[in-house]
Amino acid sequence: MAINNHPSTISQEEIRVRGTVQGVGFRPTVYRLAKACNLKGEVCNDGQGVLIYVSGTTDAIAEFVQRLQLESPPLAQIESISRTPYRGDRVFCDFTIAQSVKSSVQTQIPPDAATCPHCQAETFDVRSRWYNYPFTNCTHCGPRLSIIRSIPYDRKQTSMAEFAMCPDCDREYHDIENRRFHAQPIACPVCGPRVWLEGANGEKIDTSNPIDTVCTLLKQGEIVAIKGLGGIHLACDATNETTVQQLRSRKQRYHKPFALMARDLGVIEQYCTLNAQEKELLQSPAAPIVLIDVILNHANCRDVACNVSTPKIAASVAPGQTTLGFMLPYTPLHHLILQRLDYPIILTSGNLSDEPQCIDNQDARLKLGKIADYLLLHNRDIVNRVDDSVVRVIPFKINPQPKTLGKNSKPLSSQERGLERGLSDPVNDRSITERHTLHTQTLRRARGYAPKPIPLPPGFDNCPPILAMGSELKNTFCLLRDGQAILSQHLGDLENAAAFNAYQNTLNLYLNLFDHKPSAIATDKHPEYLSTKLGQELATANNLTLHSIQHHHAHIAACMAENGIPLTTPPVLGIALDGLGYGEDGKLWGGEFLLADYQGFKRLGRFKPIAMIGGEQAIYQPWRNTYAHLMAALDWNRLKQEYGDLDIIQFLDQKPHPLLHQLIEKGINSPLASSAGRLFDAVAAALGICRTECSYEGQAAIEMETLVTADSLNYVKEVGAYPFNIGKLDQETELILEPYPLWLALLDDLQQDVSKSLIAAKFHQGLADAIANMVQQLSPDLISNHVILTGGVFQNRILLTQVSENLERMGMRVLTHSLVPPNDGGLSLGQAVIAARCRGGFRDKP
Repeated sequence: MAINNHPSTISQEEIRVRGTVQGVGFRPTVYRLAKACNLKGEVCNDGQGVLIYVSGTTDAIAEFVQRLQLESPPLAQIESISRTPYRGDRVFCDFTIAQSVKSSVQTQIPPDAATCPHCQAETFDVRSRWYNYPFTNCTHCGPRLSIIRSIPYDRKQTSMAEFAMCPDCDREYHDIENRRFHAQPIACPVCGPRVWLEGANGEKIDTSNPIDTVCTLLKQGEIVAIKGLGGIHLACDATNETTVQQLRSRKQRYHKPFALMARDLGVIEQYCTLNAQEKELLQSPAAPIVLIDVILNHANCRDVACNVSTPKIAASVAPGQTTLGFMLPYTPLHHLILQRLDYPIILTSGNLSDEPQCIDNQDARLKLGKIADYLLLHNRDIVNRVDDSVVRVIPFKINPQPKTLGKNSKPLSSQERGLERGLSDPVNDRSITERHTLHTQTLRRARGYAPKPIPLPPGFDNCPPILAMGSELKNTFCLLRDGQAILSQHLGDLENAAAFNAYQNTLNLYLNLFDHKPSAIATDKHPEYLSTKLGQELATANNLTLHSIQHHHAHIAACMAENGIPLTTPPVLGIALDGLGYGEDGKLWGGEFLLADYQGFKRLGRFKPIAMIGGEQAIYQPWRNTYAHLMAALDWNRLKQEYGDLDIIQFLDQKPHPLLHQLIEKGINSPLASSAGRLFDAVAAALGICRTECSYEGQAAIEMETLVTADSLNYVKEVGAYPFNIGKLDQETELILEPYPLWLALLDDLQQDVSKSLIAAKFHQGLADAIANMVQQLSPDLISNHVILTGGVFQNRILLTQVSENLERMGMRVLTHSLVPPNDGGLSLGQAVIAARCRGGFRDKP
């Protein structure tokens, strides 16, 4: 029976709304709009989203649906609205909000959201009953994923269930005109969670205002553990060098940069240069950590404050960096702590290095009592651990008139230019003449973003349910179904036993929350990854198909998926550069040029394989990579004779050459790896950066990147970048990127006392040029002009921008990551879509 659209006809409809529509004030909005349109009926939450029954004139219903899309709550995201005739026999006399209904789960769980301006104002309003209350929230902000135990999203399904609402909160919860109408975490000082302060010995501190006391303690140089939204943090004065070093020593985190929190943008602008997009990210509901360039003083030193009256950030906060990771307060608790501080604090994960962040009070007492001097705790349980997200903004230059075109290149249509690139500022309404755009790159996807689904490209609409297990480092897992990918929050490095246990617990929680029953499981090809082994166990136990996905193919597929590349698109060129991944041939890959689609790939080129002396030791002792690269380019006698005066050669001369040579020659614990990451380590160690050891993966490359300045890059245009050779090894068809000439030029520059900044710039530009030259030589094999840039090495913004500009000039369409990290944090998305394509069983759409 069709709906009668005559304006005077009374009609009854069932309206299904899917998307992020639970826990965001959607039902109250439906209620208000239905009453405004003189409709009768009801609205409820169920496993699929929001279900609405309406009765009224067809015009009124049409107006209601239109206004629902235009006036939805700030945190809501409508993905679909379906309308069908109501076939029940109920008679509606009014419009009401009904109890939630248990059903098959197909709805979304909203991410935690930063404090909205209204709640922030009430927290500081002495006349408000939320004055100085650290858990103030409403339907526009507050905890979501961090407190939920099951769907549908109702108070009784969260860790707020134990807090019975007082009469005032209950009245506002049921007041249709109040923004806390059906706000599930609603609470106040009378009925809600409370905070208290303890000493490291567990004794409670007698104070009438524990939050204000924490502010005083931070000013005095103390380290305080603070239980927040999705975990417990360690905080201290970021301008106190002694305290920061003490925190590093106690936490056993010796070099990796600390995150900072500042009261407002004004404080951040004393230390960093902020553009409009960075400000928008900092103030967004996601409120991530944003990596921002520091202000260099006129002497061009690394002090991060030009204004002598501004307290300087302690050097130990971010050693070897020219960026700082800042976030703004995202809960009332943080706002209250920061209100009296006109300088930043460190706010870093409350854990020992490499362990998961503490979320439980007792766990915090046991693990953080030896790090923190005091603990600020509360009695609202954190159900889901959610780390802070990390993003950065990278400027891209777009060349309107390419100098040369690839074989299959053609001018982009406006529709093609509108292909989703994951930019926070859409590009499809920009003209072809624009030369600059700002690209948001996600480095860690967690609080504020997860578990918001990522829509899959055309052709994946009816994809089978897939569980992808992710990688070993920077792990996330992915649930795939119904044209959407749900990535977990960042779960860390699984080689740590506590992190692996947390990974398993979070996986079980997600499978239950989303009622996900996978038809297949996807894992990385590396047989020793714990995520791979667990995936194999789950597949065997549940009689499921197991798909073993090559690491770099997954990187490329993840980038294709987030950029909306349709399922049936012909293969594109993917450039995947990272530390290492298990190859199809059982060897270690890490610098790959693959012609790939969602189903398979062909390897067209790679970096020259070089020995990783000592295996995993080469990741944390960069000199090993320098030695291996030099031995692949020159023999030791020539090095001693021609470059014996260099510091790096004298350093390596102290090493046991016969043993090292034997390890390389016989391949004893020294596997060959075509790793771009190890090349960066080798060059960095030659410059004296982290030569002996790194305390975290990629440290040497990151610190070398900071040496490169705009001036040094410009000077490279005059003196020339380092050269690379491109050729083929004997009896092989793949092109090889050979760094031999790079080393000759670099050693000569070291002898000429060329500055490290210029050497680093010549390396970055030289590698970017070599990658573009490789693509040029591969162009006869390419079907389309799309080029994917992916892998952890492309977190290097200099390499990313230089490669992108080179390829754009060649007429290539460059796609990279924005929604998911280019590192292994995005790997599970690629695994999932490849497995779905291989699995089949769903219709393809053009």
